[in-house]
Amino acid sequence: MSVELVQNCVKSFLKYLELERRLSSYTIRNYRQAILDFFEWNQSTSANRSWKEVQTVHVRSYLIEVQNKWSRRTVHNHFSALRTFYKYALTRKWLKSNPLLGIVLPKLEKPLPKFLTKKQMILLLEGPERLLKNDSSSPFLANRDRLLMEMLYSGGFRVSELVALNFINVHFSTGIVRVLGKGNKERICPIGPYVCGLLQNFSRNFRPNFSEKDPILINEKGDRMSARQVQLLLKKYLNLASLPMDLSPHKIRHSYATHLLDEGADLRVVKDLLGHESLSTTQIYTHVSFARIKQAHKQAHPRG
Repeated sequence: MSVELVQNCVKSFLKYLELERRLSSYTIRNYRQAILDFFEWNQSTSANRSWKEVQTVHVRSYLIEVQNKWSRRTVHNHFSALRTFYKYALTRKWLKSNPLLGIVLPKLEKPLPKFLTKKQMILLLEGPERLLKNDSSSPFLANRDRLLMEMLYSGGFRVSELVALNFINVHFSTGIVRVLGKGNKERICPIGPYVCGLLQNFSRNFRPNFSEKDPILINEKGDRMSARQVQLLLKKYLNLASLPMDLSPHKIRHSYATHLLDEGADLRVVKDLLGHESLSTTQIYTHVSFARIKQAHKQAHPRG
């Protein structure tokens, strides 16, 4: 099979992911890399075997090899991409059988998600005000940073969702934000009257001439903030509060979910707030809550 034909097959698949599956550019990039890695391995083991001629025995050999250099999570991600590609190839009648059928992957370890306690969260959120009082930050940055972190925590947004928000997404009288999440699925996220008040004060004092289509979070140049800028900003405030530096914006989302369940929120409601498709994805936070209960019992009870 010619190189050009292989490239056309991959391009067709990636277009399918973008236009029909509506996957993010980040996911599409990872799928592309997984497919190219597999094709490269296939050529290195047999220059005469095309990807269409791959059989289950070859895939098993590939699995054995990559387990020695990748984590189980990475192996699962790569094979998810390959399975999707070969299923797509079957629908296009590029091949007659799927060599990934019957392939059993190693079980994934399920570490509990890291999160901040309520006290730690308060310390983190107080950071911008502390810098402002010490003349280490400007009023604009201090107010913007406080708003940014409060919105992350109160809405449980993914960082990509947060930086994509425009003023038109916020219903100020109800404190509701309409979010476009994964797969372009819209969901409703309450942020509460306190954070809504912060947003109104911020817009009044620093964005008096905003339009509905303007981004909520901007940098000092007036441009929309990027996810990377949010990540770096969070590192600064984690350091200021002497909190673990390996925490990311997504860990604030973990904290949001854990604190909701700690206070008795229904699991199905939390699932909808997070924008999870499956309840099983949300259930990991119940394990966090149970683990904390067990730890508290162990530390405080005489028979613990």
